[in-house]
Amino acid sequence: MTADVHNLCLGDIHVGQSLPPLEHEVTATTVVLGAMASRDWRPMHHDRDFAINRNGARDIFLNTPNQAAWLERLITDWSGPKGRLGAMRFQMKTSVYPGDRMRLTGKVTEISPTEWGYGWVAMELAIHVGSRQATSCQASVAIAVDQHNNPWLSPIRLEKVSM
Repeated sequence: MTADVHNLCLGDIHVGQSLPPLEHEVTATTVVLGAMASRDWRPMHHDRDFAINRNGARDIFLNTPNQAAWLERLITDWSGPKGRLGAMRFQMKTSVYPGDRMRLTGKVTEISPTEWGYGWVAMELAIHVGSRQATSCQASVAIAVDQHNNPWLSPIRLEKVSM
């Protein structure tokens, strides 16, 4: 059965399922706007000279909230508007710079139905740049059991989040 990504239900998902990858060509604008949106005024995210000469980096680079936002977008592009992020934990291994092409990937690792009209879907996500994994991530998202339920209208019980 092919799921409509805008109406994804728990029965449409299986362990081992891959999320559609998301690719983005990182520009200086990507880096700077992400830093601005998260009110991160540290110069390594907007001042190339500072990033190179004071931080020893190759260039300005994506900050933590910017990477989190890209990972969240991967999840919500797949889950649709009813998907409700429950938890996310990630580790940035290397920086992501302007000129890099990010490829975000994900795979379902566990499905845990609940009695509240939704189930928790655990997943492993990653941001890749070329052949290197820049960031690894584990996340859980609440997905409705059927079209008549919506995790956004139910109290979320985070103790059920599997990670």
